[in-house]
Amino acid sequence: MADTATKAASKTRRRWRRLRRYPATLIGFFIVGFFLLMAVIGPVVAPYGYADQQLAERLEPPSREHLLGTDRFGRDVFSRVLVGSRDVYVVAGSGTILAVLLGLTLGLIAGYFGGLVDEILMRLIDVLLAIPPLLLAMIILFTLGPSRSNVILVVGFLYIPMVSRVVRSVVLDLKTRQFVEAAKLRGETSLYIMFREILPNVLPPLAVEASMRFSYAIFLVASLGFLGLGVQPPSPDWGLMVGEARNYFSQAQWALLAPAAAVAILVVGVGFMSDGLRRMLLPGGVSR
Repeated sequence: MADTATKAASKTRRRWRRLRRYPATLIGFFIVGFFLLMAVIGPVVAPYGYADQQLAERLEPPSREHLLGTDRFGRDVFSRVLVGSRDVYVVAGSGTILAVLLGLTLGLIAGYFGGLVDEILMRLIDVLLAIPPLLLAMIILFTLGPSRSNVILVVGFLYIPMVSRVVRSVVLDLKTRQFVEAAKLRGETSLYIMFREILPNVLPPLAVEASMRFSYAIFLVASLGFLGLGVQPPSPDWGLMVGEARNYFSQAQWALLAPAAAVAILVVGVGFMSDGLRRMLLPGGVSR
């Protein structure tokens, strides 16, 4: 037990030493961590309530009282951006988790059993991949109606195919390895082999894929909010804030640029973090 713990600690140290050689990755982790912290404590540290309206102060430029100015309703843009990070993590994060769980299950089943099961599942996934994600999301939300829970379901549904294909490709390689063959010779069940032998080896590439899907989910949620199909007012959703401010850009550029910059910074940060995870977890491929 002690040897196993020592080996794990040594592997972790090697990964962090490798990571420190890439400053962009550390910046990515910092950005993601900062916005995650704001998602947790944003409502506490925000100087104003995100829905507080002061019509006498509408469309005011950045100042000491309002660091990022106010919008057309006199709401503090800085407070709304801080609190809005919670919606990003809850909606995009929950949708990504849903996609990862379902995509992992389908990928394991398709890759391990192969044959007709694999053929049916992959053809269904190909059909979904043939439809542009944003168009499919709009169709579904036009049907179900815009709401936070529906956006989560849509994000999860759209990214299941990508996750399942990644998992399937890894499983196809792993199921021919000696440790899987040994488990079969021992008489282990298919469930045991999939979840005890194969799954631990799928987790590193799955973590990298999940981080990539999260960055796409952030952009998708912002796009849906901009179109009015995402989280509804008075939520401080960043995409919704951009959509509401676009008609007042000539009068209050800050009301649009602040949430747009927040989306861009977080997406870039998640991209850097994803690259770092790939360097840490997949330095030489999948192995047992």
